[in-house]
Amino acid sequence: MRELYTMDEKPRLLDRVREQIRLKHYSIRTERVYCEWIKRYVRFHKYRYPLDMGAPEVEAFLSDLAVRRDVSASTQNQALAALLFLYKQVLKQELPWLGEVVRAKKPARLPVVLSIDEVHRILAQLEGEVGLVARLLYGGGMRLMEGVRLRVKDVDFARNEIIIRDGKGQKDRVTVLPATLVAPLKQHLARVRLMHQQELAEGRGDVYLPDALSRKYPRAPWEWAWQYVFPASGLSVDPRSQAVRRHHVDEKRIQRAFKRALNASGIAKPATPHTLRHSFATHLLESGQDIRTVQELLGHADVKTTMIYTHVLNRGGLAVLSPLDRM
Repeated sequence: MRELYTMDEKPRLLDRVREQIRLKHYSIRTERVYCEWIKRYVRFHKYRYPLDMGAPEVEAFLSDLAVRRDVSASTQNQALAALLFLYKQVLKQELPWLGEVVRAKKPARLPVVLSIDEVHRILAQLEGEVGLVARLLYGGGMRLMEGVRLRVKDVDFARNEIIIRDGKGQKDRVTVLPATLVAPLKQHLARVRLMHQQELAEGRGDVYLPDALSRKYPRAPWEWAWQYVFPASGLSVDPRSQAVRRHHVDEKRIQRAFKRALNASGIAKPATPHTLRHSFATHLLESGQDIRTVQELLGHADVKTTMIYTHVLNRGGLAVLSPLDRM
């Protein structure tokens, strides 16, 4: 029986998966998630080798996730994406059975949106670095990971712009830097730069860059322009290179602080930091901004994705007078 982890003289299967993921410049988060799903898939089928399996085994695994483990459609599709990556990119299979695998259909849910007053109440509970991140998410319609991964060079104070590099779908875009955040952001960056200069004096001060960039610009990891706007409070070990350096702030810290602020505000909506992005889009449309501009600011490839926000505009019951109110 061929094994998952030791294949004669060849690299272990998961090492091959990691190699392909890194060649495609996928994030460390994607690498961890894909490897975990592949391990679960092989364990589920009693450690049979993936080349000896196909559509029935993939379907059985996905069905087990949905029926016995009751995972969401998005989680089920994430597992499928990992398995398709394994078969197509690592094992180089043509997948004639791909059409037989049914993707889980996500339920059509409207996004959770906060009112302007609710956003104000939540932000009033958030101070310091966490408060600055949250205000950028709302003020620029940024995703959480886009906010925590922001680099110094991508904040343009002269044009009041933020350049989102390598966003979802590996696309760059430009969004607005709120004028009210210019002064506090400059003050924050002055403190970060002081810390960076101190680390340079101690022989450290480098930051993570994708392999291609670090090879092209070998001194860039130490340059101020490439530093994270929101660096972590301590050093950590890079799981890929094993280098000890300062990463960006942990997104979980922002999520925990937001949840505390939500509870303290007495708001019962199931909001998360991503809700700030939904609220940004909705409030722009409510103020009369055209949908194409909002689409560009959000980085949506298709305007249909942006159209979802037209369904949650502040119209008070879709601007319909209830028959009960006519009685």
